[in-house]
Amino acid sequence: MGDESIGAAKARRFQDVVLSHLDAAYNLARWLMRNEHDAEDIVQEACLRAFRSFDGFRGDDARPWLLTIVRNACYSWFAAHQPDKLSTPYDEEVHGGIDGIDVFGPGVGLDPETALARADDLRLVDEALEQLPLGFREVVVLRDIEELSYKEIAAVAAIPIGTVMSRLARGRRLLAAHIKQRLKET
Repeated sequence: MGDESIGAAKARRFQDVVLSHLDAAYNLARWLMRNEHDAEDIVQEACLRAFRSFDGFRGDDARPWLLTIVRNACYSWFAAHQPDKLSTPYDEEVHGGIDGIDVFGPGVGLDPETALARADDLRLVDEALEQLPLGFREVVVLRDIEELSYKEIAAVAAIPIGTVMSRLARGRRLLAAHIKQRLKET
C-alpha cells in the first residue's frame, strides 16, 4: 500500500472515529474559553493535534480522547495568553460553605439538569456557568452537559476521581448560588 493510500485510510478512519464528536469538542472549548471565535480556533488546533497523533489512539471511544486534547489546547492557550486564569485560589466563602441552597423552591434538587428544566430563562443558567471558576466549570460541563462518567472526566482533566466529585459538588453549589442570587434580583 502506498503512502497516499495509507494517508487516505488514516483520514477516513479519523473522520469516522473522531469527527463525529466535534459538537462535544466545540461545546467544551466554548465553555472553557468563554468566546465562540477562540473556541473555534481551539477546536481546529485540537483536531490538528488529534490527527497528528491519531496513529497512537487505542480504544473504542474517541470522545474522551478528543475532549482531552481540546482541554489541553485550551489550557495551553490560557498559559500563553492569560496565565492568571489557571490559578484560582480556593476561597471557602466562594467555593465552599454554601449549603442548603434551594434555588427553585422546596423539593427541587440543585443539579444543573433540574435547573435547566425549571428555569424560565436558559440564559440565566448560561450566565451562571460563565461565572464558575475554570476548574469547576470544566467539570460541570463535562458531567452535566457532555454526560461523561467520573472516570472519563478524571482522564480528560488529568485529576483524581475524588477531585472530580468535589469540584462537581462545589461547582453545582456555586451554580445554584448564582442562580438564586439572580432570581432574587429579578
